Amino acid sequence: MLLNFLDALRAAGIPASIKEHLLLLEALDRDVIARRPEDFYYLARATYVKDEGLLDRFDQVFAQVFKGVFSAEGVEADIPEEWLRLVAEKYLSAEEMEKIKSLGDWDEIMDTLKKRLEEQKGRHQGGNKWVGTGGTSPFGHGGYNPEGVRIGGESRHKRAIKVWEKRDFANLDNTKELGTRNIKVALRRLRRFAREGAADELDLDETIRGTARQGWLDIRMRPERHNAVKLLLFLDVGGSMDPFITLCEELFSAATGEFKNLEFFYFHNCLYEGVWKDNRRRFAERTPTWDILHKYGHDYKVIFVGDAAMSPYEISHPGGSVEHMNEEAGAVWLERVAHTYPATVWLNPTPQAHWGYSQSTRLIRDLMNDRMYPLTIEGIDEAMRELTRKR
Repeated sequence: MLLNFLDALRAAGIPASIKEHLLLLEALDRDVIARRPEDFYYLARATYVKDEGLLDRFDQVFAQVFKGVFSAEGVEADIPEEWLRLVAEKYLSAEEMEKIKSLGDWDEIMDTLKKRLEEQKGRHQGGNKWVGTGGTSPFGHGGYNPEGVRIGGESRHKRAIKVWEKRDFANLDNTKELGTRNIKVALRRLRRFAREGAADELDLDETIRGTARQGWLDIRMRPERHNAVKLLLFLDVGGSMDPFITLCEELFSAATGEFKNLEFFYFHNCLYEGVWKDNRRRFAERTPTWDILHKYGHDYKVIFVGDAAMSPYEISHPGGSVEHMNEEAGAVWLERVAHTYPATVWLNPTPQAHWGYSQSTRLIRDLMNDRMYPLTIEGIDEAMRELTRKR
């Protein structure tokens, strides 16, 4: 099985060698990990993967080769699963949805949820008050409410202001082959070439001139010419961004190839006090946003990639994040980034014609000083022109 695993990794384009394979066998022989599938996964990943852009590809191969080894972990909560088992999904017409009113503001919704959990003793289906399924209650899943807390289930109407479930996001693959070179061509507007670093490239013209002038072979070297632009890339992942994974991977792959000085980080929906590089460990290994603002200079260009589709509370309110209780509103952090890095833009994969119907998109657009562009060839071209504009 392990040899099949090695072959599968190579077939997927991951540079796994026999040396690494033997290293893995030696580690297993010496019992450096506990005999659990999860521990073996992390050992194999550390052994074979040297580029974090290949993590998602490794996960796909691992899942295919060792299918059935892992068992799904459930959502840890005090709400019994049978309460949330979907019996009949609630379908409402547009007119019926219009008649359902929001419970109130952010504080009222969260206070009411706390009271419901204290009072509720049984499972509910199809109602408009308790935590349940298939109804119009603000709490549960499988139904409809203009603003509420989704507990379990799958997102359907994109209306939840908070989500109570375990959520797994996948890392983007920066080696994905592009179906078109147009994205790279558009990104090339953001280029400023310079010769910096060690002199390790033959300067043929100066060598000829020096040889003719000196009368003997006078070899001249020079630093390699490369794109000197420094770029910070913030990528929204998970939830409503799932339909745009392929498009974002193409952009990520193109940016990785075009910019030598590129740093990327993931976030979900809106920027808060922490970002991460590995979606599997987004709660355990976070980078404080303050550290980024202090580490990378003002000359960095910043690109946010996200659909800006979320509850407005995620932007405007402390504690508004669907995944954690943020002490400061997302708008505060976006303003800090825009103030620290004057050259900041937002690329939105959602069609531009739909932006006006989303309150959160309008809020993000205002915070970006109207520097939001569609994730199309024309949109990327316009964004790159904006980033190269003198300030």
